[in-house]
Amino acid sequence: MEQGTRCHSRATATTFPVRNHRATGERDQDDDESADRMSEQRVKRQQAGRDRVEVAMTKARHRNIMVLGGLCALALSAMPQKALADAGGLSFWLPGTFGSLAATPTTPGWAYSTIYLHLQMSAGGGKNFVTSNGIPGSVVAGLNAHADALVEGVTYTSALPVLGGQAGFTVLAAPGNIGVGINASLTGPLGNTISGSKFDNRTTVSDVFYQGTLKWNQGVNNEMIYIAGNIPSGTYDPNRLANLSFGFWGVDVGAGYTYLDPKTGHEFSVVGGLTYSAPNPFLQYQNGIDAHLDWAASQFISKSVLVGVAGYYFQQLTDDHGPGATLGGFRGMAVGIGPQIGFLFPVGDYQGYLNLKGYKDLEVENRPQGWSAWVTFAISPKAPEPPMARPIVRKY
Repeated sequence: MEQGTRCHSRATATTFPVRNHRATGERDQDDDESADRMSEQRVKRQQAGRDRVEVAMTKARHRNIMVLGGLCALALSAMPQKALADAGGLSFWLPGTFGSLAATPTTPGWAYSTIYLHLQMSAGGGKNFVTSNGIPGSVVAGLNAHADALVEGVTYTSALPVLGGQAGFTVLAAPGNIGVGINASLTGPLGNTISGSKFDNRTTVSDVFYQGTLKWNQGVNNEMIYIAGNIPSGTYDPNRLANLSFGFWGVDVGAGYTYLDPKTGHEFSVVGGLTYSAPNPFLQYQNGIDAHLDWAASQFISKSVLVGVAGYYFQQLTDDHGPGATLGGFRGMAVGIGPQIGFLFPVGDYQGYLNLKGYKDLEVENRPQGWSAWVTFAISPKAPEPPMARPIVRKY
């Protein structure tokens, strides 16, 4: 997988005072009743304001959990394809998951990939978010987050045709470090307020992720369908600001296409998908259905080096819902782009691949805004050498 909000409530470091005008013996009964009514109305207005902020922040924070928690998904397809380049695999959907040669079949057998991913995201004090922080539904204003993860993945690609295509299956997980800071007050669901900023840093492990693919090839045209999901690892901590795991399960399905002309070195890939997320039982909150489109274009400047550009479009299609989703859909959106470069090299009897790419959010809505850097190293079976032409022997 990554931002503006629909509710621009400003939370400050001040608490919400409740005034209680006590009647004295010197005041008459009418004055006492009038003061009590004014105090009661003031308390109701303050409580209503807190409730609106809490709802907005619950939605935005849940979206941010998906962005930072989906680090491992990037390795799902990050293997060299046909000894050329990677099909970069990554919210539950972190935008930019798929990259060049996403739909290109690969060499059958076992493959290994390791990916270092850095995410840097921020949102100003006028943007609201929710975090557990020991108080379910706790409200904060402003958020700065970073994450560093080392994704480890193993893929098996079958040599047996399935529906005329090539089947593959990937399992992966990621240890990593994540830090989340807030720069304004925290407000609990009962109206309790804790003033000041706070920072939480944690080294932990992500959920376990899986992906199944089916790919076809017809000359320069390549097609793919896939399904991906997660198995909760149990490392989600509702009392912490920082989490690499989701606290819920999700599933993503989609299809992709790659154009690859080995003669000219031109390549273009596009992959689209839909994501369903189950409710988060800790936040009592469920994201709407997300749609995403990842694309990449590259040029092989030699047999072992490619350069190009990649981008993404992420759009939430349906509203968030749950007990706290009373302020509207709070639909997220993101558009980003960035460069990439890849290198192919032999590793004994295997094919090595190193890819570097980065993304910058150009426009976001209801999500923190930032950038990401990816470094992929993968080892896969080497493509078989083409048979050498035997000399023609004529007998006279």
